Amino acid sequence: MTQHQRLLTPGPLTTTERVKRAMLRDWGSRNADFIALNRAVLDRLVELIGGGDEHVAVPMQGSGSFAVEAMLGTLVPRDGKLLVMVNGAYGARMVEMARYMGRAVVAIEDPEDRPGDTRRLEETLAADPAIGHVAAVYCETTSGILNPIDEIARIAARHGRALLIDAMSAFGALPLDAARIRFEAVAASANKCLEGVPGMGFVLARKDALAAAEGNAHSLTLDLAAQHAAMVRTGQWRFTPPTHVLAAFHEALVQHEEEGGVEGRGRRYRENCRVLVDGMRRLGFQPLLEEALQAPIIVTFRMPRDPAFDFLQFYDRLAAKGFVIYPGKLTVAPSFRIGCIGALGADDMHAAMAAIEATLGELGVANSRP
Repeated sequence: MTQHQRLLTPGPLTTTERVKRAMLRDWGSRNADFIALNRAVLDRLVELIGGGDEHVAVPMQGSGSFAVEAMLGTLVPRDGKLLVMVNGAYGARMVEMARYMGRAVVAIEDPEDRPGDTRRLEETLAADPAIGHVAAVYCETTSGILNPIDEIARIAARHGRALLIDAMSAFGALPLDAARIRFEAVAASANKCLEGVPGMGFVLARKDALAAAEGNAHSLTLDLAAQHAAMVRTGQWRFTPPTHVLAAFHEALVQHEEEGGVEGRGRRYRENCRVLVDGMRRLGFQPLLEEALQAPIIVTFRMPRDPAFDFLQFYDRLAAKGFVIYPGKLTVAPSFRIGCIGALGADDMHAAMAAIEATLGELGVANSRP
């Protein structure tokens, strides 16, 4: 297996040398220079949504799912009711989290290859005044589908319900403007479209919502309100922060800004996605999603019918050539996924296409159609 692999996955991702080098220094978590670094990261995150004085960034140790659980557990009252839009594993995970917390929860479920049904959302909110919060995934990584987050936000606002967004695979590359759509909070992580390393998530929340959420949390360590209060009071995390991860994230955010922010990062990912889809179609593969539903984050391809195609061999041989892809996570069709994100460009995607074509030849696959 090659030492330096390009990760065509939804995260962890390929990172730049500058991000890697940022982790070579050790930081004292109580030192003024680390506190200043932390402040710079949190301020930049608020800027990315145009949050102004109404929003605040609250960091959370762990993967993105830790941040999502902290968001739900802190902002949904213990006697509240949550509606979750589900069209993949990450929407389903929010339902599971709510049940673990003992929160009342209802799900609007759609197939993984269809966007969330906003008509049913409208009807459900109109029929059930007990629902106080709506949760939705912006880009559902299970399939790579882009959900209609703007329309979901409009419906939630029209019915006076608070919106919680899992923007894990969208934040930093797809538009999310607090001045244009209203949300109570959005959760994301360092190691997706912002191209940091794993180990840290964050929640961007309305200050008034956090203030009202004191005492809601089901968990000491996942209490966003308490974490924010500590940040305001001391500038510090309540528990040991992932210092090297934060330093890498700071550098990743600097590079994100140098690339042109959300628009620049999204432009590169869209080109990566175009090269990927065009190349895979040329080889006979069929994407799961219609073009209008496909986010430029990760693409799901239907498994070839050719008996010579064995996914495990396909995966291993590609990894040996320096490209790591991702298994499928669908129930609607056998599939696998290839990511468009991370510190990669069109040249890397063309190289991946050449490696895939060579691997198909080695396996003796004559037909890549599903």
